[in-house]
Amino acid sequence: MTFEETAARRSVESVPLSHLSVELGHLYIEEFAGGIDQLRRHFARIAPWAAAARAACADRTPSNRPRISTCFLIDDYFTRFSTPRVVMEQVREAAQDTGLVIDYFAREAGCAQADDIPLAELVLTQLVSDPAPETTGDRPPTSETGWLCNGERSPASGPGQAMSAGRAWQPPVQNAANRHSIFMDVELWDYEDNGQRRWSCPFLAAVWQLMRLGLLRHEGEGVTNPYQLDDWPDDWDEMPAVVKLNPHAAPFSAYRTFSVLGSRFLPVEHAVRTILSQVSISPAVLDQIQTRSRNEHIDLAKDLVERVEYVFVGD
Repeated sequence: MTFEETAARRSVESVPLSHLSVELGHLYIEEFAGGIDQLRRHFARIAPWAAAARAACADRTPSNRPRISTCFLIDDYFTRFSTPRVVMEQVREAAQDTGLVIDYFAREAGCAQADDIPLAELVLTQLVSDPAPETTGDRPPTSETGWLCNGERSPASGPGQAMSAGRAWQPPVQNAANRHSIFMDVELWDYEDNGQRRWSCPFLAAVWQLMRLGLLRHEGEGVTNPYQLDDWPDDWDEMPAVVKLNPHAAPFSAYRTFSVLGSRFLPVEHAVRTILSQVSISPAVLDQIQTRSRNEHIDLAKDLVERVEYVFVGD
C-alpha cells in the first residue's frame, strides 16, 4: 500500500500566455477628476514607450510575430468613484484618440479577491521571508507582523542591564548588497477588522504582476480568467476582476510584463520587486511555463523579478 498527498495528484491548469503584457496606466481618482483631456495627455505621454516595448518584444521573439496584450488598472480598492461605464468609456476614448488600444481592463479590488478567491491571502501564504545571514529568525513571521524586508532590520533598542553600557546602534543591512545596502521594509497591510485586512498598494501591485505573469493557481486552476461583458454594471462590486475589451486580443497573462507608470510609482514598484523576490511559486507552475517558453525558443529568466520591466515617466 502506498500513500501520496492529494495535491501531488492534482493537475495544474495551463493558462494562455502572450509574449508580453503592456500596462498602459493605473488610474486613481485624481487623474479621473482631471477629465478626459487629462487622460488624453496621459496616453499621449506613454504612447511612444508602449511602441518601443512592442518593437523590443518583436526583436527578441524568434518568430518575429509576438503576442502582445495591453491592460489598464483602475483603483476601486482604496477609493470608489464614478461608475464602470463612465470611467471605461472615457478611458477607451482617450486611449483611441492617441492611437492606443486597451485589450483588458482590471480592477485593483480584483487583486485582493477575484471570483470568490482571496488572491491576496493566496499570495501571502506563498511568501518565504529572506532571512538575514547569521541570524536565528527570531523576529515574528511576516504573516503576523504584516511587514516584509530584504535584509536585517536595525536592532530595536530596549532597557539595558544595570551598570552596563547601552547597546550601540546598528544599521539595517540589505541581503546580497552591492557594496552599499539599500534596505527596504514593506508594509503588506495596515489593519485588520473582523478578519478582513486592508492590503497595501505595493502588495496588491505585486499580486497584479503575478496575475499578469500567469503564475497564480487555486487548487491547480487559473485564477483570473478575463470576462467579456455585454453591458457595464452600475456598481464596481458587480465587475469581474479582469474584463476583455478587445475580442481579438492576445492572452491577458504573458511571459513578461512591461509597465509605463508615472514617476510617483517608483517607490511602490521597488517594494513590489522586494515582495516578488520572496514569493514561492508552485514548482509545477514554474516548470510548466519554463517548458512552454523553451518550446517557443523564448529565453525566460528563472528569477521572477527579471520578467518584470518598467518605464517611469514624469507626471
